[in-house]
Parts: sequence; structure tokens; C-alpha cells
Amino acid sequence: MNQNERYESAKAQYAAIGVDTDAVIAKLKELPVALHCWQGDDVTGFDHDGPLTGGIQTTGNYPGKAGTPQELMQDMEKAISLMPGKKKLNLHASYAIFEEGEFVDRDKLEPKHFAKWVEFAKKHNMGIDFNPTYFSHDKVKDGLTLSSPDEETRKFWIEHGKACIRISEYFAKETGIPCVMNIWTGDGYKDIPADRMGPRMRYKESIEAILSEPFDKNLVKPCVESKVFGIGVEAYTAGSAEFTLSFAATHEGCLPLMDNGHYHPTEVVSDKIPALLCFFPEIALHITRPIRWDSDHVVLYDDETREMAKEIVRNDALDRVYMALDYFDASINRVSAWTVGFRSWQKALLNAMLHPNALLKQLQDENRMTELMVLQEEAKLFPMGDVWTEYCRQCGVPADGEWFREIETYEKEVLAKR
Repeated sequence: MNQNERYESAKAQYAAIGVDTDAVIAKLKELPVALHCWQGDDVTGFDHDGPLTGGIQTTGNYPGKAGTPQELMQDMEKAISLMPGKKKLNLHASYAIFEEGEFVDRDKLEPKHFAKWVEFAKKHNMGIDFNPTYFSHDKVKDGLTLSSPDEETRKFWIEHGKACIRISEYFAKETGIPCVMNIWTGDGYKDIPADRMGPRMRYKESIEAILSEPFDKNLVKPCVESKVFGIGVEAYTAGSAEFTLSFAATHEGCLPLMDNGHYHPTEVVSDKIPALLCFFPEIALHITRPIRWDSDHVVLYDDETREMAKEIVRNDALDRVYMALDYFDASINRVSAWTVGFRSWQKALLNAMLHPNALLKQLQDENRMTELMVLQEEAKLFPMGDVWTEYCRQCGVPADGEWFREIETYEKEVLAKR
């Protein structure tokens, strides 16, 4: 049986449970997922030479790391060529590109410092998402930025946030696609603090000051992201889940952003997605794979990844959830890491869209729980792989079992020579 025959067979099996695979493929092609630039160079960026600081860390020293904007874009282009579906570009402010002899600090960044990224995005028909960079900088004072008791420190980082608002609006105007701008800091304390509320009040006021910068709410989608802990801030973080969720709920136009590595080990974001969708018109996600903690492992087609995708799809929220990948693994080929993670999330979305979700909801509402369990279990072995292969074919990218050969060639011809 050739691939076309396999797809037609799979199509018929899904049709028997009320799923139109052609319609699913057509819809999946149009769902944007943001691809993070920082996987390609281990979150180093281009505005500093020092190590990562601020509660995050990347591990490994696999050869071939991108060291210039040109190398990073080249690697990202290679990864994109192996990924089906629609992409956005996700940037951190530390990836500003300066002309030779030019440099400005983060509080003075301007749209022109990201013009080359706009060219790159337009070349690949992508929108751009953005993140102020509140780490790896000498003005992170005693591990604090927006929550610092030092007024000058707070002022610097507030101005950085305002600059990023202006840059985000520039991205949206240039690409014609709204820019999701995510505010996250690793502010916190290594050991038990004497004052938990004070830093959070300063953090609240700082974010409010950033959001006072005028912007078009149709173009810029500001978010606040929580963190349960980080390296060096194990006891307390100012931007806890309760803080960021409450902030977003009480500030019009501000979205909650959930990173599924930023919660306690027994919490799952898949359960939080439908809870937030009851109250927020839009939410945002950073999709990663935590192993015991926020370790930013490459996204795989695992249980929680599938459940997160199911909750977005079954709640008809594909146009309400901004999806972005966020991980950085320096222990393996970085281009492969990008590719595996993106393809895994695409598989999770496809799997969710191939479920007879309306029928499953009906069975639950009618308390036909035995039938619900049976159908949910049987759906696990439906021939999704044949639909996936057809999806890859229609997107013009290699199928599973084919794309890694291109990575091996790229490593020999490009990465190994750096």
C-alpha cells in the first residue's frame, strides 16, 4: 500500500467517527506557533558576553552553536525547512543587532536594532513575538529588576519594558500580525525572605508603569508570566502564579502567560487552560518539557503535551491561545532540537483535532462514561501517523524517518566548521 492509499484508508476510518481529515489538515496549516530564537545559541544573545544569570541555566556544549546573527538565522532557516505548518518568530530583547561600532543599553533599544529580524520574518511570512530581557545584565541588582528596592534599578528596567512596547508595535505594523510581548523576570530570593509583599507591590507598580506606555491593543498583546522558582531564587519569586494571574485579571488588555515548566511538579497546565478560558478572552502559552523542574527540555509528543493541545482544541480556543515554544538544550544538535520540538507540538495539535470532540463531550454530558472511556481508548490507536505523513507532504517538508538525514548533512557541512 503506497502513502496515498494509506492516507485514504485513514481518512475513511476517521470519517466513521465524524472526523474530516482533509479539513483538519487545512486548518492545522494555518495555526501559527512561535519558534524561539534562543534555542540556537543557548540564550546567549548579542548584547553581552557574560554567562546566563537570573535564575536560568543552559547545560551542554554540543558543537556548532550559533555565534552571530547570520549563523543564528541560517540555523533557524534550516530548522524551518523541516517543520510543517505556520510559524511566528519569537525574540528576546538581548538579540538586538547593532551596526559595527554601535551599542545602546537595554533601556535605549529602538526598532532599528531589530530591523534585520523584521527582514528575516518577512522573508518567511512570519509575525514576531517579543520578550524584554530581564536577566544576564549588570543592572540586575542583587538578583532583582522590576521588584528591586533600588529606585534607579527599577527605573532602568521600566524604561527597558517601555522600549520593548514600542518595538513590539513596530513588529506588528511591519508584519501585519499582532505581537505578543511577554514580561517575565526571575526576581526572587535564594532563602526565606522577611518581606514577601513588598517586592510584589514594587513589581506590580513597575509593570503598570511599563504598560502606561501608549500602544495599540490590537497590535500589541502584553502578557505576564509566572515562575515558581529558579536557580538562586529557590525560596521565593515575586512573580508567582497567583501574582501574575491576579495582575492579568485586573488589568485590561494584559494576558496571562503560562509556561508549563513554571509550576509545582504535581500541577499540570492542561487543567489550567480551560479554567483560564472561562474568564480571559485570550491567553498565551510557553510550551516546554519540565523534568522535575523548569529544565527546558525539548518538547516531545508526551502525555502532558498532548493534553495541553487537547484542551485548546476541544474548547474551540485555537483563535484565543497564543502558542510559543520555549526550551534550550545545548547537549544535542540545536537544529534538531528546534525541529523535534516544533514537530512534536504539531503532532499534538493534529492528534487533538483528529478526536471526535463533540461526540466525546456529548457522551460525558449524557453520563455515558463507559462509552466515553471506550472511544477515548480506541482513538489512541487510530492511524494518525498516516494523516501526519500526508500533512508533511502537503506542507512540502520531509516525513518522519527522512528529515534527520538533512540534519546530519547540515552538521557536517555547516556546524562542524564553526
